[in-house]
Amino acid sequence: MATPDIELAPQSTKSPTRGFALVASKIASDIDKTTTIYRRFDELSARNLLFYQAELAELEDTQREYDEVDRNAKDQVSIECQRDWSEFERHTREEENEMVQKREKEKMELALKIREKLEKYHAALAAHRLLLNSQPPLNSTIKALRNWFFNNTSGKLGEDKTPQLWGASDTIFDDPHDLVALRVPADQDRLSEFIQNNFGVFFQTSAPDGRITYTSERSISHFVAIFSTVLAAVLLFGAIISLYIVQSKHALLGMLSGWTVLFAACVGLLTNARRDQIFGATAAYAAVLVVFVSGNLGGAPPTTLC
Repeated sequence: MATPDIELAPQSTKSPTRGFALVASKIASDIDKTTTIYRRFDELSARNLLFYQAELAELEDTQREYDEVDRNAKDQVSIECQRDWSEFERHTREEENEMVQKREKEKMELALKIREKLEKYHAALAAHRLLLNSQPPLNSTIKALRNWFFNNTSGKLGEDKTPQLWGASDTIFDDPHDLVALRVPADQDRLSEFIQNNFGVFFQTSAPDGRITYTSERSISHFVAIFSTVLAAVLLFGAIISLYIVQSKHALLGMLSGWTVLFAACVGLLTNARRDQIFGATAAYAAVLVVFVSGNLGGAPPTTLC
């Protein structure tokens, strides 16, 4: 997740670059590459797609007009050009009936123009869809990068100073919903985000140039993996041991319910599991505990039938 902790970063004694060079160096120095944050320009992209769409609509209308003429055409050239691409292509080059040759040439130019515009339009659609489906950057990363961009060492509102880039570029962080991160942490669950936002100071590392301190995504990922493993073991063996010790059947039932609720809460709050996955995992966990209790392995004495 590599959130830059600008406030705690050591101050460099040298400033070899400024402006675009400095911002590029800042982004490139991020080891985890999660500060590769740029604007999507959603409004401009939407307008560009609308322009492509309108232009293609006009070309489509022109194509329909040619189709209507071809539908009523009786000459042999028009019939051949409608059925055979090679004939269509040949008649656009040869000098025959000037009127026919001109019409076929215009149709060929229109077809090639439509092809070119369609390719660009589809490419723009695919690129915009890819950006819209990309994971948004973390709020903490945006905040830290914005503070650095405006030389706001305190991180407080209203204390922005001269930005790194001037002109219209000083508004790039105005709308966080218009930003896209080229890379976000692969395992960004709620637990990882909580640790990053509240205990990131314990996972700091320095950039290769030694001038900037980052919160290391890899360190947090390793810690979360270890913590999750320990928590899973505690939830399983803790429940088994406690159920084995308890003698009262009422306490046994209450403890069984408590451990199940605790397990469901951990899965729901600390992971990105979907609802169906939470239900499935909780049902499997409860089944293990029920089997343990019903098999007379728990601490409650078996019921004696008279």
